[in-house]
Amino acid sequence: MSGLPVYRWRLAPPGYATVRQLRAKGLRPGGQDVAAVLERPRRHRGPLVAYLYRVDRAKPVRPMTPARWAALAKANAAQQVCPNCQRVAGYRIPTSLGMCVACAYPEEQCAA
Repeated sequence: MSGLPVYRWRLAPPGYATVRQLRAKGLRPGGQDVAAVLERPRRHRGPLVAYLYRVDRAKPVRPMTPARWAALAKANAAQQVCPNCQRVAGYRIPTSLGMCVACAYPEEQCAA
């Protein structure tokens, strides 16, 4: 990343944008390399860094196809099935627990 222009926070010239700013405009980096770096200084730690891409080289976001919608729905549904009891929890299973709340804390479910 050496040789890239470095700009201070909020002082980047027009024509550059972060990935989130590109997405808000309906664009994506499209395989281009990072064009510049944006740094925000902090007092007792290293600076916050954001990577900038050229807007004129950005490509439009690919539209969601029916197959992509189906794959996304399948992935979301899989995250709601408890691997312990195989029931649909109705919410996304927390990765910290690895199972539904009823399986993780069975003694609290009996008391309720």
